[in-house]
Amino acid sequence: MSLESYRFGVGDFNCIAISDGSFTYSPPFFPPSASLLFANAPKELVSQTLREHELQADHWVEWTSPYICVVLGTNKHRVLVDTGAGSLGPNTGRLLSNLQTEGIAPKDIDTVILTHGHPDHTGGNILRNGESAFPNARFFMWREEWDYWTSEPKEMRADEHVELLFKFARRNLPPIRGQLDFVDHEVEIVPGVLAFPASGHTLGHMALAVSSGGEELLCIADAMLHPIHVQHPEWYAVVDASPQQVVITRRRLLKRAEMEKALVLGFHFPFPGLGHIVKGGEGWCWKPISP
Repeated sequence: MSLESYRFGVGDFNCIAISDGSFTYSPPFFPPSASLLFANAPKELVSQTLREHELQADHWVEWTSPYICVVLGTNKHRVLVDTGAGSLGPNTGRLLSNLQTEGIAPKDIDTVILTHGHPDHTGGNILRNGESAFPNARFFMWREEWDYWTSEPKEMRADEHVELLFKFARRNLPPIRGQLDFVDHEVEIVPGVLAFPASGHTLGHMALAVSSGGEELLCIADAMLHPIHVQHPEWYAVVDASPQQVVITRRRLLKRAEMEKALVLGFHFPFPGLGHIVKGGEGWCWKPISP
């Protein structure tokens, strides 16, 4: 299986999971992987869970995460969900070339949905010359998310990580303002693509329900960062802005995915990021697709 793109269907919609590359989260800027992703997890339990996933907490220092965007080919629209990280890291910024390999030019994209304002989801908004990477597209973003990242940060300015996030937001967001429409309630952005609030990871984080022909795809973006969050939704990450809310959001998404037997796409899950949520013990389990 290619690790750059993966074609799949949702009813009558032709979809493609597209890699923007990967990024390695490692000390000293980020905590060791288990501490980064499962900040409140009991040490003994997290060690046991990691062993079940063939990982060892003491040796799992770096987490290399894929960045997975998705193209939704509906009957009338070509929708891109998130634009990747651009030049954030040495192994990111592959979105445009991978789209080209699939026969998709930037001008072919008519709708871009930004699930939230973090640089790995908005870094491909603009080209190196500052112009929009998708000149014919209308962009959509949750209003509260835009307001947060484009406002003057008051508290937390001493936090190096937060300061860096604001720096990227100020580079990636203002140039698309003329193409941007705000979302502030559950709404169908184009027929078959429903945006709804999924806050917690960030204040204005949103998820998508893509429906066609009786089938559904849930794009959960960063509501869950790792398949272990499916098994333990109560384990929040250091980078979750509101830990209490992210746990509520996760449980809601997991219940929905299980009940509706939806296909699920996680932006940071192992490529192609697709799988199903099934009951397992007292909670849920992640069942990746078999390409």
